Amino acid sequence: MLLLTKKDIKRIFSMQDAVEADKQAFRIYSEGGSVVPLRVNIGAQNYEGQTLFMPGYVGELDSMGVKIVSIFPHNIEKGLPTVPSTMVLLDGTSGEVCCIMDGTYLTQLRTGAAAGAATDLLARSDAKIGALIGTGGQAITQLEAMLTVRNLTEVRVFSTNLERAQSFVARMQGEFANYGTVLRAVTTSEEAITNADIITAVTTSQQPVFNGRLVKAGAHINGVGSFMPNMQELDDYIVQRADKIFFDSQEAVLAESGDFIIPLTQGTINKDKFTGEIGKVISGILPGRETPEEITLFKTVGMAVLDVVTAYQIYQKALKQDIGQEFLFE
Repeated sequence: MLLLTKKDIKRIFSMQDAVEADKQAFRIYSEGGSVVPLRVNIGAQNYEGQTLFMPGYVGELDSMGVKIVSIFPHNIEKGLPTVPSTMVLLDGTSGEVCCIMDGTYLTQLRTGAAAGAATDLLARSDAKIGALIGTGGQAITQLEAMLTVRNLTEVRVFSTNLERAQSFVARMQGEFANYGTVLRAVTTSEEAITNADIITAVTTSQQPVFNGRLVKAGAHINGVGSFMPNMQELDDYIVQRADKIFFDSQEAVLAESGDFIIPLTQGTINKDKFTGEIGKVISGILPGRETPEEITLFKTVGMAVLDVVTAYQIYQKALKQDIGQEFLFE
């Protein structure tokens, strides 16, 4: 069994690696090549906590796994992470655990790469201006993915707290200096998205975070943050206006995300508006962007197949490069 830390993963697995792993996962999922049971949620009422078990199996890779994610809000009082996560990877040919890795960074990496994969497939090749709305724990890899798949001259960053946006930009300008992209904190979401070619929203907001009427023709939008029925980052107008709408999993999005549950319930959109899953673009079943003027929209809520495929690829690279700590129950 191999133990891999966040530091180990960062040494051997780039964002470009993660984007390619997510493309593979999307294709496998949409082709029916994975088993993704409903996640199990166990509450710890004494501590207002809950732990989620997210299993998945990918026959093409002879691999399976389960990511264990806990949400314990009072951990902050103990100086502990409020959302600790661990990934357990199993050899699909024997059922034995072959690797345990940091699930927190894995989640950040594969979630950023999901939007990165969609952006690579759907955004205009000449995209130059990006907009990032939200500066929380997922924002770093969302920014990195955007910079990885397109040669951007500027990314505007908006948060409801300007100081937080400024602090984020200062840190990221140093961390991602090699891309040569100017990062700029802005005071409104309108300023962020005006004339932007790529817009990524990654918040837990229950109200739309930008005005869809200001999105320019030809833009690509990633909706990442809304993963519960009461959350809605995207306004009804942009959902109605988008020329093509793609999902990581249409079933999961329509069960979990208020971005689509709310307008469907209110009758402002219907399912005929949806194009399909991004995996079918990768397989060549569905076309992606067909004209420079199309507005494309990608919505992700995450799924276990992304964790399994990405963890498998990380594990394979770790074996080849002799990274990590070996452990035996002996």
